[in-house]
Amino acid sequence: MFAWLLARYHYLSFTQPVGENRFLILPWVQVPCLASHVLAMISRRLSRDWQKRYAHPILLMETFVDRRFQGTCYKAANWHFVGHTTGRTRNGSSQPIAPVKDVYVYPLHSQARVMLQ
Repeated sequence: MFAWLLARYHYLSFTQPVGENRFLILPWVQVPCLASHVLAMISRRLSRDWQKRYAHPILLMETFVDRRFQGTCYKAANWHFVGHTTGRTRNGSSQPIAPVKDVYVYPLHSQARVMLQ
């Protein structure tokens, strides 16, 4: 779920963001603004639920979008594009073996960037 990316380190010097593993709305589901509503609901609950379960808040969410998709729902929900992955996996392979993905982050606290540095 987490990947250690150069793009993230340019945005924040150090962090352990929560990564979204899968988010898919099937093409035949026709509900206006559904993706934005779901992402908003997640962002409102995540830090509070995490605080309750693990006794510390979450300040930043991140997601990786396969380059064959445009990340439209993240852009519409005000997520920040911070760069691309390098194609390497978290297992430390020195050669790119995974597809390059776009990286988006969403701060859950207005001072997340400052607090995570």
